[in-house]
Amino acid sequence: MKPFPRPSIRRAVIVVPSLFTLFNLFFGIWSMVLASRGDFYRAGWYIFAGGILDALDGRVARLSRTGTRFGAELDSLVDVVSFGVAPAFLIYQLEFAAAGSAEWIFCYFYVMAATIRLARFNITQAGHSKRHFVGLPSPAAGITLATFYPFTTTDLYQKAFGYLPRHHTMQLLMILLTILMVSNVRYAALPRAGLRTVRGLLGLATILLVLTFGLLEHDAFFFPLGVLHGLRRAARDLPGLLGRGDRGRRGRHRGAHRDRQRRAERRCVWRALRRHRAASRGRRAGVSLLHVRVRPRGAPFQLCLTGSCKSACKARG
Repeated sequence: MKPFPRPSIRRAVIVVPSLFTLFNLFFGIWSMVLASRGDFYRAGWYIFAGGILDALDGRVARLSRTGTRFGAELDSLVDVVSFGVAPAFLIYQLEFAAAGSAEWIFCYFYVMAATIRLARFNITQAGHSKRHFVGLPSPAAGITLATFYPFTTTDLYQKAFGYLPRHHTMQLLMILLTILMVSNVRYAALPRAGLRTVRGLLGLATILLVLTFGLLEHDAFFFPLGVLHGLRRAARDLPGLLGRGDRGRRGRHRGAHRDRQRRAERRCVWRALRRHRAASRGRRAGVSLLHVRVRPRGAPFQLCLTGSCKSACKARG
């Protein structure tokens, strides 16, 4: 009689990040159900809860070293629903359903931008450790929309922004979030907390500050925070994005030069590796000795080899 197979602990650990992602999907769907019933307050906070799970699933996968391509694709598909469709549906039911027959177009463009943003993320940044995001992350945009209605119930909104036309303000906000998601503005990733470095201490202090104000004044805190986060970085990077002034042009040209340099380095390395493999099999090749030095961030590229490819690979500053 064969013994009953024991469950693999490794396989169970791999499933945990996907469970976070699927619960994120559950909160997104449940928020749409609540919005259809008119419970906009709870619907907004369920989207916020999905954002917390979205931040945790990637960190759990990296800490347990169980990140997979399946998990990355699943996360992006769920984000389209939880931070694209669900916030748009919430705002449509809240502001646009009774406003006119063409108001839904704002929700369409928002969902379209979130989908394009996630598709671009999959081919450029997915699976890598990130210090910044290109374009406003869709969870940040979705949480900003989701916390709008709770913010309108506070005394701060009534005293400081009660005179603004709420409908036109929401139209403007959706247009801004749509543009920022598909823009090239770089947004910093979540700060990493630690006790060994100054950056880690600053990250820990930032997280504790957000948690403190979020727990005490969550209705009045998160929506202004989301708006300031989106607009502050956009206003800082606007001259470089528009290409106005010498500083913007120089930055754009330096970025293009770095991209060309990296592509040339990759082509040179792969060419040398192919020749090295051919030489190891006994075939004729122009490379007889290959030594690649792993360079630290910001250091010049160096590839030491002998053969016909040596003239093509030089130290690049």
